[in-house]
Amino acid sequence: MAQAPTDRYSKIAIALHWTIALLILSLVVFGFLMTQDWMPQRFKIYQWHKSFGIVVLLLSGFRLVWRLTHKPPPLPGDMKGWEVWAAKVTHIGFYALMIGVPLLGWAMVSASTLPIENKLFYLIPLPDLPGISASEAAEDRLKGLHEIGAKLILLLFVLHVGGALKHHFVAKDGTLGRMIPRLRPKERQ
Repeated sequence: MAQAPTDRYSKIAIALHWTIALLILSLVVFGFLMTQDWMPQRFKIYQWHKSFGIVVLLLSGFRLVWRLTHKPPPLPGDMKGWEVWAAKVTHIGFYALMIGVPLLGWAMVSASTLPIENKLFYLIPLPDLPGISASEAAEDRLKGLHEIGAKLILLLFVLHVGGALKHHFVAKDGTLGRMIPRLRPKERQ
């Protein structure tokens, strides 16, 4: 049976989901491009990467508060136990990484020994995180953790999209329609 429209996420949850998803995909592209020696304007790409990362951090914090104060629609009742577990672990992992990876990036630039003033979108000064001393060793460790976090986000992204497509095309349970505006849940055969 298809889910009723009341089983969809709220407009705010949907907007946050897609905005953060697009920003994260942009950050992955920026992250790749800014590390390529052949790439012109690398400094500008670094600055955009930092700015988008802070936006993801702020939106993710708001999204977490929203999620904790607004009950999401129920999962389909016919999901297997391991599917419910995988969905919950994936969502918890996403929240941890959407907040943790930008914080690691911010900590990394806070530990940098380069005398670069960080400004969000070239306008708003970004102070260093308190308690982080400039150190090449700390910057390198934080950079490694930041990169691992980015790779974990990509892994979760693949799992998340794969699960959503499985629900839409195989289970045909209307799950994808809960997060995609104007996608009508399909009737079960």
